[in-house]
Amino acid sequence: MNVRIGLAQINTIVGDLEGNSRKILEYLERARSEDVDIIAFPELTLTGYPPEDLLLRNDFLEATKRVLQELIPHVRNLVAIVGFAECDGNHRYNAAAVICDGQLVGIYRKQCLPNYGVFDELRYFRPGELLGVFSDGHLSFGVTICEDLWCSDNPISAQARAGAQLIINISASPYEIYKPARRESLVAKHSAQARVALALCNLVGGQDELVFDGQSLVYDQAGRLIARAKAFEEDLLIADLSLVSSSRTASSNAIMALPRAVGRYPVQRRAPRVEPLLPEAQEIYRALVLATRDYVRKNGFHKVIVGLSGGIDSALVACIAVDALGPENVLGVFLPSRFTSQLSRTSAIQVARNLGIELVEIDIDPLYESTLRALAPVFGQTQFDVTEENVQSRVRAVVWMALANKFRALVLTAGNKSELAVGYATLYGDMAGGFCVLKDITKTRVYQLARWRNTQAEVIPLSILERAPTAELRPHQTDEADLPAPYRDLDRVLEAYVERNQSPREIAQTLQLAESVVREIISLIHKSEYKRRQAPVGPKITPRAFGRDWRQPIVNSFAPP
Repeated sequence: MNVRIGLAQINTIVGDLEGNSRKILEYLERARSEDVDIIAFPELTLTGYPPEDLLLRNDFLEATKRVLQELIPHVRNLVAIVGFAECDGNHRYNAAAVICDGQLVGIYRKQCLPNYGVFDELRYFRPGELLGVFSDGHLSFGVTICEDLWCSDNPISAQARAGAQLIINISASPYEIYKPARRESLVAKHSAQARVALALCNLVGGQDELVFDGQSLVYDQAGRLIARAKAFEEDLLIADLSLVSSSRTASSNAIMALPRAVGRYPVQRRAPRVEPLLPEAQEIYRALVLATRDYVRKNGFHKVIVGLSGGIDSALVACIAVDALGPENVLGVFLPSRFTSQLSRTSAIQVARNLGIELVEIDIDPLYESTLRALAPVFGQTQFDVTEENVQSRVRAVVWMALANKFRALVLTAGNKSELAVGYATLYGDMAGGFCVLKDITKTRVYQLARWRNTQAEVIPLSILERAPTAELRPHQTDEADLPAPYRDLDRVLEAYVERNQSPREIAQTLQLAESVVREIISLIHKSEYKRRQAPVGPKITPRAFGRDWRQPIVNSFAPP
């Protein structure tokens, strides 16, 4: 039995039911023109993923049902698998509609509901129980949804025992470092063990803190990769499968019948397309570009503001912004004070020139002086300290936000994960803005990404890459002199504590660092929680990012032993 399958990894918008439906129709037409037999769309295609508390609204669920009903008559000459949120009485389901020739053949309901990390599907959905196998009498395929692949008690083996030759998984599997390879390994294992072909259609695009990488997959019945879609781009992946009929059968009432034959024989086979996996730095960089583009555009903005300081973080953010939105939509803002060096000025100017963006320079010293004069009667004879340093940072935020209001732009902040972890950032100062591009990127990785970006075109000057990081809020200030440890050690502690939940003692022994230093870093992490709660959202890149999968109490007296 031969079948041509299409995987439409599309970029949806949460809540845009009509817009998502139009995109589905567009890809249906493309699939028909390519003689596709079965086309699959990602998880919760109609609603966008994740719809979160929209799912608690009856009007949203009713609108979803209406749009699905309007879509069904347009599915002609093929089978379409469309993810949607189903409401049945008092229960909601994460579901997949299987549609053929204008008929709703059946609905599969997701059985394994993730409730860890960024996922809280048990808040919204009830697990399904139906087998989810569909057949035309010759071709039998099973439908699963995302976590159904990842959980130990998955439905794949049961579908294979029921005679499925092909399993189609529609997914919204968020990106994180190393996850594409893990996803492929999982698909290969399931297809080889169950002796079924397995096609995974994954979502692509950015949604708040999450970014989805696409990279949809098709594996044959021997567990071999035969097709892989593009990374971080919309794509229609088409693959021809020659499926061996299965002798395994289930009772007829466990299988939903298709109204006509789906597979074809013989078929003119097309060459498979296997897009390459990306190197680590390029993969992360492209994830940040997609996340930034979608957050800005899906929220109705067209232009962004980047505060160029002459440092590495803001230079990298400017690169990402230009690659996401184009140089004409990025405004660089350089705000020097009395402590700003000439090196910072020339570096900021060079970055703007290399990227082709407009650069505005405004001296903040008059604003800084007027603020200090206003505070002088209250401050009295107190000494210059971090208070006056932070005033500079907050004055800069006032200027950024004024420009953002005037020009209807979104401010991109340049803080990184290392700084946010230990509170080395000014609340309502350099933390102010609408989107924190590097929120899940440590300082060590910032340099890795900057160097990779320079391999594409040398836009970040060597003077920035080689200088000691500094906020320039007082004379001769450097970041690493203010922090408990150099960034290379600080970042290793963060990874061990935040991502692996290791104890201070374990971290000190493993990394061969003084336990007192490790404990100081961890103490700063906990003390800074109130700051991070007020920081802008930013894209999740690591297995555990500050945000929706880091849920620490702000008031927290626990001290790790």
